[in-house]
Amino acid sequence: MRVTQDTSANPPTPFHDLDSYLALRRLGGLALSADGTRLVTAVQSLDADRTGYVSALWEVDPAGERPARRLTRSAKGESSAVFAADGDLLFTSARPDPDGKADDDARPALWSLPAAGGEARVIATAPGGIGGVRTARDAEVVSVTAPVLPSAADLAEDAELRKVRKDLKIDAVWHTGYPVRHWDHDLGPDADRRFVLTLGAPAAGERGEGEQPELRQLTGAGRQLDEAGAALSPDGATLVTTWTVDDPGAARRETLVAIDTTTGERRTLVDDPDAELASPVVSPDGRWVAYITSTITSPTESPVMRAGLVALAGDREPEVLADDWDRWPTSLTWLPDSSGLLVTADDDGRGPVFLLTFDGGAGEGPVTVEQVTADDATFTDVQVAPDGSALYALRVSYAAPSEPVRVNLAAFVAAGAPGQREPVAAVVLPAPVPAPELPGTLTEVATTAADGARVRAWLALPAGASASDPAPLLLWIHGGPLNSWNAWSWRWNPWIMVARGYAVLLPDPALSTGYGQEFVARGWGAWGDKPYTDLLAITDATEALDEVDASRTAAMGGSFGGYMANWVAGHTDRFRAIVTHASLWALDQFGPTTDHAYYWAREMTPEMAEAHSPHRFVGEIRTPMLVIHGDKDYRVPIGEALRLWRELLADSGLPADDDGATAHRFLYFPTENHWVLTPQHAKVWYAGVLAFLAEHVLEVPAGEGDAVLPTTLG
Repeated sequence: MRVTQDTSANPPTPFHDLDSYLALRRLGGLALSADGTRLVTAVQSLDADRTGYVSALWEVDPAGERPARRLTRSAKGESSAVFAADGDLLFTSARPDPDGKADDDARPALWSLPAAGGEARVIATAPGGIGGVRTARDAEVVSVTAPVLPSAADLAEDAELRKVRKDLKIDAVWHTGYPVRHWDHDLGPDADRRFVLTLGAPAAGERGEGEQPELRQLTGAGRQLDEAGAALSPDGATLVTTWTVDDPGAARRETLVAIDTTTGERRTLVDDPDAELASPVVSPDGRWVAYITSTITSPTESPVMRAGLVALAGDREPEVLADDWDRWPTSLTWLPDSSGLLVTADDDGRGPVFLLTFDGGAGEGPVTVEQVTADDATFTDVQVAPDGSALYALRVSYAAPSEPVRVNLAAFVAAGAPGQREPVAAVVLPAPVPAPELPGTLTEVATTAADGARVRAWLALPAGASASDPAPLLLWIHGGPLNSWNAWSWRWNPWIMVARGYAVLLPDPALSTGYGQEFVARGWGAWGDKPYTDLLAITDATEALDEVDASRTAAMGGSFGGYMANWVAGHTDRFRAIVTHASLWALDQFGPTTDHAYYWAREMTPEMAEAHSPHRFVGEIRTPMLVIHGDKDYRVPIGEALRLWRELLADSGLPADDDGATAHRFLYFPTENHWVLTPQHAKVWYAGVLAFLAEHVLEVPAGEGDAVLPTTLG
């Protein structure tokens, strides 16, 4: 793929100015009504203070004939849109209830916007807020999650206990299990429980003013629903959800259970001691549950991800689908007649939609997998028209952020027999947010590693880059490490750098997804080996291009990419500067302190971790480094950055001098997490990175980089 934008006209693109960039609206999520006539998405925009983002719901015409129209508006925003069986639009929001009392500390409630028109109204509240909304396709049954304190028998008692804690200013958490933190937040003292309600019961005329449908509790106290995926059967009689169980060694894994929404009776559908389960979806005929299964890893065996299938009645053994398909499913969506599944999966720097069809019906005989979409893009939030004629999705790539599209599924199916059909292109629907103009060109590069593996990357080039005016190169290393540079990122956006004249290389080295099991296995348990040599090989190939200045380069990475940036710093002097964000430094220290240490224990033996720990090579670091970390990062705890920073100044090959002066820098965010999400801090992040790179790659006078403020950059 090669995408070019003409940037010769004025004014410049939004990527030339950080304030303009941060003000770009962002689209996410997609919901389709049961009759297929309404499509709803959410649009994020800056709040009035420019210190956060707020979401509003917009309707997109599935036929592509009418412009998008805004449905909701409030200072608190709306999210998690889903349609009820009767066509009403449900969403969560902490905005004030017109029929209730004003509350600045209000938690998200469940709201309903009638299909027939009128004002939205609150239909469910909980002291800790409402989330995890799931609806039944053919019944007025809705299931939600609400966090509840462990000793509370119900929501009323939960409210009383919360008031006591608030009045006494108690925030202590009593733990009896592991983990105690997740990504950027403490776990506890409350935990999610599942509830169910029936819309319209009792009838609106039989309820008192402001009275809501009854929330009936389905699950009790415990952490079994942390990060759970769930789905309702079409008739609303059964909730299928992942259910976390404890394993030896303070470890956890996810099983699959079915819960009767009337009695609360729970039965296990799938409990595989060798796998973790996720993303259950119930077939339209109510007979089957498809899900994603991922084998539990060991230091010598990388994960294998597949689609699984089990009978909802529990009368058949679960089975793995398309075990010979060398791709990892990322989402599953049933066809309306239950004859197959639409599956998304990373694939060669993209994320197409695939069609998995059952040759003899669900649960019978072999399956066929074939690619449906032809676009050089990744597809998310897949929805299917009730007659199976079309699929709707968000399409995203480095050429454009998420945009709603329609794919003619009927034309694809009619084009031939399974396995013989050609992928079809998506049609962009009128969107609430236009795609921004880019400041350059997107293309691909590839090379062959020493072991014969193909290594590819996206390359974003500034407009005008040529042999006579080559661009300095930034090597960007993705996180994960089980990941791919295949979708637009608002936090690591290469076009901001391209607007300043840099070429940005986005490679997928060993351990990246979308290239098959062997490509992951090449780097498993040996992060400093083939992932590192792959990065150098693709950098060599890119530097050979006429448009790239091989004498002015830098490397950047976050999370695993930050680990790799640290490894690069200790193993080569070829880069002028290195930026390491939320990075792993000393693996012996990281392992026991990360939020889910049991996963790390499956990843590497102590000997592997020692051999591949970047801190051992601090004495070889002679490249100026910018260390960035947020204090609320629990996946890669702040101790990694604190130790890295001290050892850079004391022990690196480029230490601080006797007066404490150093070429290294540390950008610390006391209130940010793994990603640095707030707009004002994202601005500081980009400004700081650009200033550091300007000094070392573009050779601005020493010290001027530190003097550049976010308000003056652009």
